[in-house]
Amino acid sequence: MSNKPAVHRQLNIKSGVAKRLLKEHILYAKEAEEQQRKLDKLIANNAEEWDVKSARRILEESHRMIKDSDNRLGKAVQDLRELVLRVKSQPEFAEDVELLHAEEALEEASVHLDSKVLE
Repeated sequence: MSNKPAVHRQLNIKSGVAKRLLKEHILYAKEAEEQQRKLDKLIANNAEEWDVKSARRILEESHRMIKDSDNRLGKAVQDLRELVLRVKSQPEFAEDVELLHAEEALEEASVHLDSKVLE
């Protein structure tokens, strides 16, 4: 893995994936909160049964998407972590900017995953 351009490319790709999946996961969580508020409002206003069932289905789908994005984010973080560890063991990448960016993306995504475990 001493081909520096190829390693930089892999670091950029895996960092980008982790960042994108983190953003996606956060958006799905916000959507689920919004759907929960809508459902609560429908129930409080004694809305039609069909509307309540529909809102529940949408909320359930949001929860499925959160779980899916969480799984994909976890895999992306693991892949990035393995790559970063392999690259860090090579002396020619000691102060590499791409490696530092990848470590930042890894830290950001890891912090989010760790906070999910604590909830």
